[in-house]
Amino acid sequence: MLDPALLRQHPADLAERLRSSRGFELDVSGLESLEADRKRIQVRTQELQSLRNSRSKAIGQAKAKGEDVSAIMAEVAAFADELKASEVALDELREKIEAIALGIPNLPAADVPAGADESENVEQKRWGTPRSFDFAVLDHVELGARHHWLDAETAAKLSGARFTVLRGPIARLHRALAQFMLDLHAGEHGYEETNVPLLVNADSLRGTSQLPKFEDDLFKTAVGESTRYLIPTSEVPLTNIVRDDILDAERLPLRMTAHSLCFRAEAGSGGRDVRGMIRQHQFEKVELVTACTPEQSEDEHQRMTRCAEVVLEKLGLPYRKVLLCTGDMGFAAVKTYDLEVWLPSQATYREISSCSNCGDFQARRMQARWRNPDTGKPELLHTLNGSGVAVGRAMIAVMENYQNADGSITVPDALKPYMGGLDTIA
Repeated sequence: MLDPALLRQHPADLAERLRSSRGFELDVSGLESLEADRKRIQVRTQELQSLRNSRSKAIGQAKAKGEDVSAIMAEVAAFADELKASEVALDELREKIEAIALGIPNLPAADVPAGADESENVEQKRWGTPRSFDFAVLDHVELGARHHWLDAETAAKLSGARFTVLRGPIARLHRALAQFMLDLHAGEHGYEETNVPLLVNADSLRGTSQLPKFEDDLFKTAVGESTRYLIPTSEVPLTNIVRDDILDAERLPLRMTAHSLCFRAEAGSGGRDVRGMIRQHQFEKVELVTACTPEQSEDEHQRMTRCAEVVLEKLGLPYRKVLLCTGDMGFAAVKTYDLEVWLPSQATYREISSCSNCGDFQARRMQARWRNPDTGKPELLHTLNGSGVAVGRAMIAVMENYQNADGSITVPDALKPYMGGLDTIA
């Protein structure tokens, strides 16, 4: 959530910045009308509360003297209904203003390129050379069809479209990738391994900005009067660990990693990536999350992105790094780097990791703070998150880039310790 002072004091300037950078239209006149009503009713509410307090004190003093308090009681009763109505109206106005604030995206950093969509993202680097094949390249669906290792039909029987059953050495490859990434990030990269719940409450999703804007993309459960949501990414529980906390400066930067299942309804994605495992309702990811001071924020963003790059380099997978333009960034981000891995069957790079700096946008929603030792006062943290990386897409990339003419798949050296000595999936 943006600083409320921007909404209250500079709504027209904010609207122009949002329009030019995000294509987001802020209803300035509607917001100003609500804010004017809020100020008016708040002043009247405070007047009535002050009057109530002063008359209540007068009642106490009169009773102590044994005086008749009926006249003062009648006066209090006369404005009690107005005070109650005023307090209710003030709460309603605050909720309306907060609802507007919760629907406003973050403002991009100054060095984020302006652009309307992914075609205007800016490539930063490429690593590795895509392999040249002297045989017809198969995609991961065709490679996984051997021995029904990758089985969408059975998954559809069990759950419906956009699910997959993995079997045998492909299932082991998938597990090996997750273990390899988790060991790398928790070991060499210094992130604390964390195991988090897959079901979270609405407060957690509001904290990381999935609610209220993206509710249609969430799966939720209801047991009795209790409603919980399946996480779309472990960014949600990891980041919310610091919700309503004030961290000591010595604990920062706080770096956490988790391997988890993720669940997304993929609302609005009908017709896209329906073949294979590119876009699933259920998938796995190794997530990276950092909470830090504003001064550490940019360095942590570069560091986090580099940690995700190392995964792909150790796996020998060609990739490119792009800086997302304003029109392609996520709702909560001030700046985002995407890593795109080479898929031979499509002869193109496809996203496998997205690393975002959210500034204080999520922290303000969560009231996640740190105590500045120079002032002794609590200040908002900065939060960052990134895929380190998506396990299913990494498996697809390994299958396709390491395929052989006979349909077998060579196991990358980095994964052999996790594959029980298996060198080739055949």
